[in-house]
Amino acid sequence: MVLAALLALAGSMQGARAHDVPADIRINGFVRPAGDRLQLLLRVPMLALLEVDFPKHGAGYLTISDADQSLRNAVKLWLTDKIEVWEDGRLLPKPEVVSPRVSLPSDRSFASFETALAHLGDPPLADDLDLYWNQQMLDVLLEYPITSETARFTIELGVQQFALRVNTSLRFLPPGGGVRPFEFVGNPGPLHLDPSWAQAAWRFFVDGFHHILGGIDHLLFLLCLVVPFLRLRPLLVLVTSFTLAHSVSLTAAAFGFVPDALWFAPLIETLIAATIVYMALENIVIAAQRRAQETQLRRRWIVTFCFGLIHGFGFSFLLREQFQFAGEHLITSLAMFNLGVEAGQITVLLVLVPVLRMAFRYIVPERLGVIVVSALVVHTAWHWMIERGDDLMQFRFPELSALFLAGVLRALLAMLVIGVALALADRWLARRRILRPSPAMAEQQPRSDAGPAEGAMS
Repeated sequence: MVLAALLALAGSMQGARAHDVPADIRINGFVRPAGDRLQLLLRVPMLALLEVDFPKHGAGYLTISDADQSLRNAVKLWLTDKIEVWEDGRLLPKPEVVSPRVSLPSDRSFASFETALAHLGDPPLADDLDLYWNQQMLDVLLEYPITSETARFTIELGVQQFALRVNTSLRFLPPGGGVRPFEFVGNPGPLHLDPSWAQAAWRFFVDGFHHILGGIDHLLFLLCLVVPFLRLRPLLVLVTSFTLAHSVSLTAAAFGFVPDALWFAPLIETLIAATIVYMALENIVIAAQRRAQETQLRRRWIVTFCFGLIHGFGFSFLLREQFQFAGEHLITSLAMFNLGVEAGQITVLLVLVPVLRMAFRYIVPERLGVIVVSALVVHTAWHWMIERGDDLMQFRFPELSALFLAGVLRALLAMLVIGVALALADRWLARRRILRPSPAMAEQQPRSDAGPAEGAMS
């Protein structure tokens, strides 16, 4: 009895291991509207098709000649029940399952839609090949009824549960010709295959809003930016300066005016941490000297703009992957992403400024509070800078070639243009006296013998 129980337990553990969720899989697919049908052609590793009993023989080899019904069950359980397709916003009914078949991992028919479609009509693999079921691929064509092949289609694959990490390569073939490729990990949500400008604008606005709220390094930079100056109008100028700056660098990255070398991304990440360290240290100096002069505010918005250029390149690494969802609306998507970032920053300000004012009024004096908050930020960002710097040193830097020097000259010219624009904007802000210190900090400023005007700036 004991022996039988142990054997049963061992068998159940082995079965559990056999049905463990795979760590990493890749799905390939094509989407083509043709006439009154939308064709979705997919290749899925059978390793991901858990909870399906496939007919087997011998030592667990797949009996392909008896597998048609099992394959259709797997398609229903893992594909047609998970995938949703819309035509002009209307949810389409469940598709017709056409020719599911088992393919070898070495098969290369999915290089194009035509060869993949033709492969479905090839004779099935023989049973005597002795193929383990979980080492093969499932190919299937799903056909959805549609009213027009020129409609706008949206698809949500829902394949993220196939594995811990699901990589999907989906190619859309519009009726006018050409190929629009999509590469993504997990579930990107409803995917507009040919988005309208409104769909692209909303998606990228939301992406920008969520990105600034989810980026801890950008939030810490924003905290350092606002903590010494708690008046809304100068804060809006500072944050807008940051947004305009990263809009410039985002646009440059979108149109390929930045290096695509491997060392560029870790360099930018290191510089982002360095900007946070600098801004926090400057806050400590300002608070320790009990000064919040208008000239310091003027200098800060310029520094913020320069640092915003660096942060913009950091945004571009994410945005580079998201541009595939923009369709033909690259400029609109870029502008709406920046507006989303600005909206996220203003939202943070609307929460952060009242909280800081309450804390500085009832918990800790403002000057001491600025020093404590900035010191904590310095501690965190310093460790980021060291860690990212170590990662950066693992990469090989470029040689001083003619191409590299030409890129440096273009960057210097861009910096010259930006410098002139900053000088003109600074003069305009100074004439309108928009950047003035907060009343609380102004009251802390020591009076000089020169007169009350110098110590009572509001």
